[in-house]
Amino acid sequence: MPTASTVDRPVRVYADGIFDLFHSGHARALMQAKTLFPNSYLLVGVCSDDLTHKFKGFTVMNEAERYEALRHCRYVDEVIRDAPWTLTPEFLEKHKIDFVAHDDIPYSSAGSDDVYKHIKEAGMFVPTQRTEGISTSDIITRIVRDYDVYARRNLQRGYTAKELNVSFINEKKYRFQNQVDKMKEKVKNVEERSKEFVNRVEEKSHDLIQKWEEKSREFIGNFLELFGPDGAWKQMFQERSSRMLQALSPKQSPVSSPTRSRSPSRSPSPTFSWLPVKTSPPSSPKAASASISSLSEGDEDEK
Repeated sequence: MPTASTVDRPVRVYADGIFDLFHSGHARALMQAKTLFPNSYLLVGVCSDDLTHKFKGFTVMNEAERYEALRHCRYVDEVIRDAPWTLTPEFLEKHKIDFVAHDDIPYSSAGSDDVYKHIKEAGMFVPTQRTEGISTSDIITRIVRDYDVYARRNLQRGYTAKELNVSFINEKKYRFQNQVDKMKEKVKNVEERSKEFVNRVEEKSHDLIQKWEEKSREFIGNFLELFGPDGAWKQMFQERSSRMLQALSPKQSPVSSPTRSRSPSRSPSPTFSWLPVKTSPPSSPKAASASISSLSEGDEDEK
Protein backbone atom coordinates (compact mmCIF):
# COMPACT_ATOMS: atom_id res chain seq x y z
CA MET A 1 0.00 0.00 0.00
CA PRO A 2 1.50 3.40 -1.00
CA THR A 3 2.33 5.99 1.67
CA ALA A 4 2.17 9.75 1.60
CA SER A 5 5.89 10.05 0.86
CA THR A 6 5.98 7.61 -2.08
CA VAL A 7 3.14 8.91 -4.26
CA ASP A 8 3.24 11.80 -6.70
CA ARG A 9 -0.54 12.17 -6.84
CA PRO A 10 -2.88 13.58 -4.12
CA VAL A 11 -3.30 11.22 -1.20
CA ARG A 12 -6.77 9.67 -1.39
CA VAL A 13 -8.34 9.74 2.06
CA TYR A 14 -11.65 8.03 2.75
CA ALA A 15 -14.13 8.91 5.54
CA ASP A 16 -17.52 7.28 5.94
CA GLY A 17 -20.59 7.64 8.13
CA ILE A 18 -24.33 8.19 8.29
CA PHE A 19 -24.15 11.99 8.57
CA ASP A 20 -27.75 12.34 9.74
CA LEU A 21 -28.69 15.91 10.71
CA PHE A 22 -25.35 17.14 9.34
CA HIS A 23 -23.80 19.36 12.01
CA SER A 24 -20.55 21.08 13.01
CA GLY A 25 -19.12 17.87 14.54
CA HIS A 26 -19.36 16.17 11.13
CA ALA A 27 -17.78 19.17 9.41
CA ARG A 28 -14.85 19.31 11.85
CA ALA A 29 -14.15 15.57 11.39
CA LEU A 30 -14.08 16.03 7.61
CA MET A 31 -11.84 19.07 7.98
CA GLN A 32 -9.31 16.96 9.92
CA ALA A 33 -9.45 14.21 7.28
CA LYS A 34 -8.90 16.73 4.50
CA THR A 35 -5.90 18.36 6.20
CA LEU A 36 -4.08 15.16 7.21
CA PHE A 37 -1.74 15.65 4.24
CA PRO A 38 -0.68 18.77 2.36
CA ASN A 39 -2.04 17.36 -0.90
CA SER A 40 -5.10 15.19 -0.38
CA TYR A 41 -8.31 14.12 -2.09
CA LEU A 42 -11.17 13.42 0.33
CA LEU A 43 -13.77 10.80 -0.51
CA VAL A 44 -16.80 10.56 1.79
CA GLY A 45 -18.93 7.41 1.85
CA VAL A 46 -22.56 7.71 2.94
CA CYS A 47 -24.59 4.61 3.81
CA SER A 48 -28.06 4.15 2.34
CA ASP A 49 -31.30 4.21 4.32
CA ASP A 50 -31.79 0.42 4.12
CA LEU A 51 -28.31 -0.33 5.45
CA THR A 52 -28.53 2.33 8.15
CA HIS A 53 -31.96 1.25 9.40
CA LYS A 54 -30.77 -2.34 9.49
CA PHE A 55 -27.59 -1.81 11.53
CA LYS A 56 -28.14 1.47 13.37
CA GLY A 57 -31.73 2.63 13.38
CA PHE A 58 -34.14 5.09 11.90
CA THR A 59 -32.79 8.39 10.57
CA VAL A 60 -34.29 11.85 10.55
CA MET A 61 -32.98 12.71 7.09
CA ASN A 62 -33.36 10.33 4.19
CA GLU A 63 -30.38 9.23 2.10
CA ALA A 64 -30.97 11.81 -0.66
CA GLU A 65 -30.93 14.62 1.87
CA ARG A 66 -27.79 13.25 3.51
CA TYR A 67 -26.01 12.91 0.17
CA GLU A 68 -26.91 16.50 -0.70
CA ALA A 69 -25.68 17.82 2.65
CA LEU A 70 -22.24 16.21 2.14
CA ARG A 71 -22.00 17.47 -1.43
CA HIS A 72 -22.08 21.08 -0.21
CA CYS A 73 -19.39 20.65 2.45
CA ARG A 74 -16.26 22.61 1.51
CA TYR A 75 -13.86 19.84 2.56
CA VAL A 76 -15.47 17.06 0.49
CA ASP A 77 -14.07 16.32 -2.97
CA GLU A 78 -16.29 13.36 -3.80
CA VAL A 79 -19.38 11.69 -2.30
CA ILE A 80 -19.69 7.90 -2.58
CA ARG A 81 -23.34 6.90 -2.31
CA ASP A 82 -24.59 3.64 -0.86
CA ALA A 83 -21.27 3.04 0.88
CA PRO A 84 -20.68 -0.38 2.49
CA TRP A 85 -21.03 -0.87 6.24
CA THR A 86 -17.72 -2.75 6.43
CA LEU A 87 -14.85 -1.83 4.14
CA THR A 88 -13.61 -4.66 1.94
CA PRO A 89 -10.31 -4.92 0.04
CA GLU A 90 -12.29 -4.81 -3.19
CA PHE A 91 -13.92 -1.51 -2.24
CA LEU A 92 -10.58 0.00 -1.21
CA GLU A 93 -8.99 -1.09 -4.46
CA LYS A 94 -11.89 0.14 -6.60
CA HIS A 95 -11.64 3.69 -5.25
CA LYS A 96 -7.84 3.65 -4.89
CA ILE A 97 -8.08 4.56 -1.19
CA ASP A 98 -4.78 5.18 0.57
CA PHE A 99 -5.99 5.95 4.11
CA VAL A 100 -9.22 5.72 6.10
CA ALA A 101 -9.98 8.56 8.56
CA HIS A 102 -12.28 8.06 11.53
CA ASP A 103 -12.29 8.65 15.28
CA ASP A 104 -10.27 6.06 17.19
CA ILE A 105 -13.13 4.84 19.41
CA PRO A 106 -13.87 1.16 18.64
CA TYR A 107 -17.02 1.06 16.53
CA SER A 108 -18.89 -2.13 17.33
CA SER A 109 -21.52 -3.07 14.75
CA ALA A 110 -22.59 -5.89 12.41
CA GLY A 111 -21.34 -8.55 14.82
CA SER A 112 -17.89 -7.01 15.14
CA ASP A 113 -16.23 -5.35 18.11
CA ASP A 114 -14.59 -2.82 15.79
CA VAL A 115 -15.46 -2.56 12.08
CA TYR A 116 -12.15 -0.72 11.46
CA LYS A 117 -9.97 -3.36 13.10
CA HIS A 118 -8.62 -4.82 9.86
CA ILE A 119 -7.96 -1.29 8.51
CA LYS A 120 -5.93 -0.48 11.62
CA GLU A 121 -3.97 -3.72 11.28
CA ALA A 122 -3.17 -2.87 7.67
CA GLY A 123 -1.70 0.50 8.72
CA MET A 124 -4.24 2.46 6.68
CA PHE A 125 -6.14 4.01 9.59
CA VAL A 126 -5.69 7.68 10.54
CA PRO A 127 -7.57 8.81 13.69
CA THR A 128 -9.50 12.04 13.96
CA GLN A 129 -10.84 13.78 17.07
CA ARG A 130 -14.53 13.94 17.95
CA THR A 131 -16.10 17.29 18.80
CA GLU A 132 -17.47 17.12 22.32
CA GLY A 133 -20.97 18.33 23.02
CA ILE A 134 -22.41 17.81 19.56
CA SER A 135 -23.70 14.70 17.81
CA THR A 136 -26.78 13.51 15.98
CA SER A 137 -27.95 11.69 19.12
CA ASP A 138 -27.55 14.90 21.16
CA ILE A 139 -29.69 16.85 18.71
CA ILE A 140 -32.42 14.19 18.72
CA THR A 141 -32.32 14.17 22.53
CA ARG A 142 -32.93 17.93 22.57
CA ILE A 143 -35.91 17.53 20.24
CA VAL A 144 -37.43 14.75 22.34
CA ARG A 145 -36.85 16.68 25.56
CA ASP A 146 -38.53 19.81 24.16
CA TYR A 147 -41.12 17.93 22.12
CA ASP A 148 -44.07 20.02 23.35
CA VAL A 149 -42.32 23.25 22.40
CA TYR A 150 -41.55 22.11 18.86
CA ALA A 151 -45.03 20.58 18.42
CA ARG A 152 -46.66 23.85 19.46
CA ARG A 153 -44.34 25.84 17.19
CA ASN A 154 -45.10 23.69 14.15
CA LEU A 155 -48.85 23.77 14.83
CA GLN A 156 -48.59 27.53 14.90
CA ARG A 157 -46.70 27.48 11.58
CA GLY A 158 -49.48 25.57 9.84
CA TYR A 159 -48.62 21.89 10.26
CA THR A 160 -51.57 19.61 10.98
CA ALA A 161 -51.90 17.41 14.03
CA LYS A 162 -51.80 14.38 11.76
CA GLU A 163 -48.48 15.44 10.26
CA LEU A 164 -47.06 15.89 13.76
CA ASN A 165 -48.66 12.67 15.05
CA VAL A 166 -50.35 14.68 17.80
CA SER A 167 -53.57 13.47 19.43
CA PHE A 168 -56.79 15.54 19.37
CA ILE A 169 -56.52 16.43 23.05
CA ASN A 170 -52.86 17.45 22.79
CA GLU A 171 -53.63 19.51 19.71
CA LYS A 172 -56.25 21.52 21.62
CA LYS A 173 -53.89 21.87 24.56
CA TYR A 174 -51.06 23.10 22.39
CA ARG A 175 -53.27 25.59 20.55
CA PHE A 176 -54.60 26.94 23.83
CA GLN A 177 -51.04 27.32 25.12
CA ASN A 178 -50.13 29.18 21.93
CA GLN A 179 -53.01 31.62 22.53
CA VAL A 180 -51.85 32.14 26.11
CA ASP A 181 -48.32 32.82 24.88
CA LYS A 182 -49.64 35.36 22.38
CA MET A 183 -51.50 37.17 25.14
CA LYS A 184 -48.39 37.14 27.31
CA GLU A 185 -46.39 38.57 24.44
CA LYS A 186 -48.92 41.35 23.91
CA VAL A 187 -48.88 42.20 27.61
CA LYS A 188 -45.09 42.17 27.56
CA ASN A 189 -45.02 44.52 24.57
CA VAL A 190 -47.45 46.89 26.28
CA GLU A 191 -45.32 46.88 29.42
CA GLU A 192 -42.17 47.56 27.41
CA ARG A 193 -43.83 50.44 25.56
CA SER A 194 -45.11 51.81 28.86
CA LYS A 195 -41.63 51.64 30.32
CA GLU A 196 -40.22 53.40 27.29
CA PHE A 197 -42.87 56.13 27.60
CA VAL A 198 -42.15 56.58 31.31
CA ASN A 199 -38.42 56.73 30.62
CA ARG A 200 -38.95 59.38 27.94
CA VAL A 201 -41.16 61.41 30.29
CA GLU A 202 -38.55 61.15 33.04
CA GLU A 203 -35.81 62.24 30.65
CA LYS A 204 -37.85 65.20 29.45
CA SER A 205 -38.79 66.11 33.03
CA HIS A 206 -35.15 66.00 34.02
CA ASP A 207 -34.25 68.24 31.09
CA LEU A 208 -37.04 70.68 31.96
CA ILE A 209 -36.03 70.80 35.62
CA GLN A 210 -32.41 71.37 34.66
CA LYS A 211 -33.37 74.16 32.25
CA TRP A 212 -35.69 75.66 34.88
CA GLU A 213 -32.88 75.64 37.43
CA GLU A 214 -30.54 77.31 34.98
CA LYS A 215 -33.12 79.98 34.12
CA SER A 216 -33.90 80.48 37.82
CA ARG A 217 -30.24 81.02 38.65
CA GLU A 218 -29.95 83.41 35.73
CA PHE A 219 -33.09 85.31 36.85
CA ILE A 220 -31.95 85.52 40.46
CA GLY A 221 -28.52 86.73 39.38
CA ASN A 222 -30.03 89.40 37.17
CA PHE A 223 -32.44 90.43 39.95
CA LEU A 224 -29.65 90.74 42.49
CA GLU A 225 -27.54 92.64 40.02
CA LEU A 226 -30.37 95.10 39.49
CA PHE A 227 -32.07 95.27 42.91
CA GLY A 228 -29.37 93.99 45.27
CA PRO A 229 -27.65 96.05 47.99
CA ASP A 230 -25.15 97.40 45.51
CA GLY A 231 -27.38 97.05 42.47
CA ALA A 232 -27.81 99.45 39.62
CA TRP A 233 -31.37 100.25 40.63
CA LYS A 234 -30.31 101.52 44.09
CA GLN A 235 -27.64 103.73 42.59
CA MET A 236 -30.07 105.12 40.04
CA PHE A 237 -32.70 105.68 42.76
CA GLN A 238 -30.21 107.52 44.95
CA GLU A 239 -29.14 109.73 42.06
CA ARG A 240 -32.75 110.60 41.18
CA SER A 241 -33.65 111.22 44.82
CA SER A 242 -30.78 113.68 45.25
CA ARG A 243 -31.81 115.48 42.09
CA MET A 244 -35.43 115.74 43.25
CA LEU A 245 -34.36 117.07 46.68
CA GLN A 246 -32.20 119.71 45.05
CA ALA A 247 -35.05 120.72 42.79
CA LEU A 248 -37.67 120.88 45.58
CA SER A 249 -35.65 122.66 48.34
CA PRO A 250 -36.03 126.61 48.06
CA LYS A 251 -33.05 128.92 48.08
CA GLN A 252 -32.48 130.79 51.37
CA SER A 253 -33.22 134.58 51.18
CA PRO A 254 -30.53 137.14 52.27
CA VAL A 255 -30.54 138.18 55.94
CA SER A 256 -30.47 141.99 55.12
CA SER A 257 -33.52 141.93 52.87
CA PRO A 258 -36.39 144.24 53.99
CA THR A 259 -39.50 142.75 55.46
CA ARG A 260 -43.03 143.94 55.03
CA SER A 261 -44.66 145.31 58.19
CA ARG A 262 -48.19 144.49 58.80
CA SER A 263 -50.73 146.52 60.79
CA PRO A 264 -51.88 144.78 63.92
CA SER A 265 -55.33 146.15 63.51
CA ARG A 266 -57.77 144.22 61.50
CA SER A 267 -58.67 145.86 58.26
CA PRO A 268 -62.34 146.32 57.79
CA SER A 269 -63.93 144.00 55.44
CA PRO A 270 -64.74 145.66 52.18
CA THR A 271 -68.24 146.63 51.46
CA PHE A 272 -69.72 146.43 48.12
CA SER A 273 -71.92 149.52 48.42
CA TRP A 274 -70.85 150.55 44.99
CA LEU A 275 -72.60 147.66 43.44
CA PRO A 276 -75.91 148.71 41.95
CA VAL A 277 -79.00 147.37 43.60
CA LYS A 278 -81.50 146.07 41.26
CA THR A 279 -84.89 147.47 42.23
CA SER A 280 -88.15 147.06 40.63
CA PRO A 281 -89.92 150.26 39.49
CA PRO A 282 -92.63 151.53 41.84
CA SER A 283 -95.98 150.45 40.91
CA SER A 284 -97.62 153.60 42.40
CA PRO A 285 -96.72 157.09 43.65
CA LYS A 286 -97.17 155.96 47.24
CA ALA A 287 -94.73 153.18 46.81
CA ALA A 288 -92.21 155.52 45.25
CA SER A 289 -92.40 157.90 48.17
CA ALA A 290 -92.06 155.02 50.63
CA SER A 291 -88.92 153.82 48.98
CA ILE A 292 -87.37 157.26 49.02
CA SER A 293 -88.10 157.66 52.71
CA SER A 294 -86.55 154.27 53.47
CA LEU A 295 -83.40 155.19 51.63
CA SER A 296 -83.12 158.44 53.57
CA GLU A 297 -83.52 156.62 56.85
CA GLY A 298 -80.80 154.27 55.87
CA ASP A 299 -78.43 157.11 55.19
CA GLU A 300 -79.10 158.55 58.53
CA ASP A 301 -78.35 155.26 60.26
CA GLU A 302 -74.97 155.00 58.52
CA LYS A 303 -74.14 158.54 59.61
